[in-house]
Parts: sequence; structure tokens; C-alpha cells
Amino acid sequence: MIRGFFRLVGLLLLACGFIFMVYDGARWVADQTLQFTRFGQFWNDIHQSSQQAFRAWLEGTAPWLWSSVVRVILDQPVFAVLGVLGILLMLLFRPRKPLIGYSRD
Repeated sequence: MIRGFFRLVGLLLLACGFIFMVYDGARWVADQTLQFTRFGQFWNDIHQSSQQAFRAWLEGTAPWLWSSVVRVILDQPVFAVLGVLGILLMLLFRPRKPLIGYSRD
């Protein structure tokens, strides 16, 4: 049941990534300038204080992690981050292959 839930979350993240790809593409067609929505900007628009609290907590715990990993992720396009996260969840929680050749008694 938990595996199915995480696969559903992965599928929803993948769908949201696709929606943001269409959104950025439509903006490109309308403005004739290629501008991707950055993940940090999207997180800021959704809930600014949580991003600041996460930064303060992470800099207190492991300051090297903020500058080397998290800032790189926050500078990526939203569709790429959500798509990769969705694909990872779907792959990690895929159903097990059935055993062939003997039974589980």
C-alpha cells in the first residue's frame, strides 16, 4: 500500500513537471524569449518563509550542503526537478517482479 502511494506521488510530480514544461513553452511562444521557471523562485512563490527556515536549519547543520547541493537544485528549472523526482519515486517503488520457478509456502 505504501509502495502504491509513493508511486502515485511520483506520478503526480511527473505530471506537475509536464505542466510546468508546457507553461514555460507557452511563455516562450508568447514572449519569444526562453525563460524557465527556477525551482527556487517557485518555492519562494509558494511559501517563502519555509525556504528561509530550511536554509537557516541547513546552514546550521551542514553549511557546505547549502552552497554545493541545494543551491544547484534551486537554480534548475521546475519541470526538471519535479520530473526527475517523480521518475525516481516511480522507479524506487515499482512493483516487485514475480518469482518464477517455485512457490512461497
